Amino acid sequence: MSLLGCTKSGFVLCLGLSIILLAINNINQLEDGQSIEEEIKECGFYPGELCKALFDGKPAALVVGNICQEALPPSREEVSITLQSNCTNLITELHFITTPLSLEEADYPLAYIVTIHKQLDMFIKLLAAIYAPQNVYCIHIDQKSSKTYSQAVQRLASCFHNVFLSSQQETVVYAGFSRLRADINCMEDLVRSALPWRHVINLCGQDFPMKTNREIVQYLKTRWNGKNLTPGVIQPPHMRYRTQATYKEFVHMGKSYVYPTKEEKAGPPHNITLYFGTAYYALTRNFVEFVLMDQRAKDLLEWSMDTYSPDEHYWVTLNRIQGEIFHISHKTIS
Repeated sequence: MSLLGCTKSGFVLCLGLSIILLAINNINQLEDGQSIEEEIKECGFYPGELCKALFDGKPAALVVGNICQEALPPSREEVSITLQSNCTNLITELHFITTPLSLEEADYPLAYIVTIHKQLDMFIKLLAAIYAPQNVYCIHIDQKSSKTYSQAVQRLASCFHNVFLSSQQETVVYAGFSRLRADINCMEDLVRSALPWRHVINLCGQDFPMKTNREIVQYLKTRWNGKNLTPGVIQPPHMRYRTQATYKEFVHMGKSYVYPTKEEKAGPPHNITLYFGTAYYALTRNFVEFVLMDQRAKDLLEWSMDTYSPDEHYWVTLNRIQGEIFHISHKTIS
């Protein structure tokens, strides 16, 4: 896990958030006892390629039941019928949950932001593991991703009423502003969603679950009800280099990185005290609306455009600001 903030997410999600689902075995057994996965591997296919094949117009029987056979190019009508049929087969074969498993989960829908750029098979396994029909999922595909990869993810998303692609794509650079912007883009889409989600959780394509959906819901309700899970501290001295100089993103010929310039950077707007913490979070819907609407949040976002890894100071700093606003308002009302 080395791209799009995933180096940070491994221990943060496991130790800090503890809000991802247990990995389960999603493979059905064939009649002779051999798993679909084993048959696929014998033919040189993997789950990601299986998904792609399902949506390339190959009849489901050829893809699942007899993966090694070659299908003749289908007609347009056959593609339409096959796509509908293959959605059903994919949901069945990968054991996607189709109804809420408890009333508690149904009453506390979650939102997910998943930023991906490669390894389709890993994304499919991740989505199958975190999927629940009452939740909603915004998928951000890196603009550097291949057209084939993007099309396969789009076709997969079309199988579900609650999975959609971000309306705006970013060319994501590790530790760059584009990584933060990708989350903001999904948040703008999620607040327009009709599904009444309560907390939003962000992941990258190389993350994987350790908790069930019900365990996540219970954890957020009992320990973080109405609060944001985005821990941090006042920006330590050894991290100040990230915001004292301006940084730029470089993207060219498959290479991308962030580099510092010699230009010094002015302090944050509104005399805001910067905090430093994790780029990964569980945020309330109320907080997301605050992030998108509050002028200080907008000004801090603009100021953060040329900082290093701004997602590590943006969420935690705004959480402190909103917390102060809440306490002041509460005292005034009292």
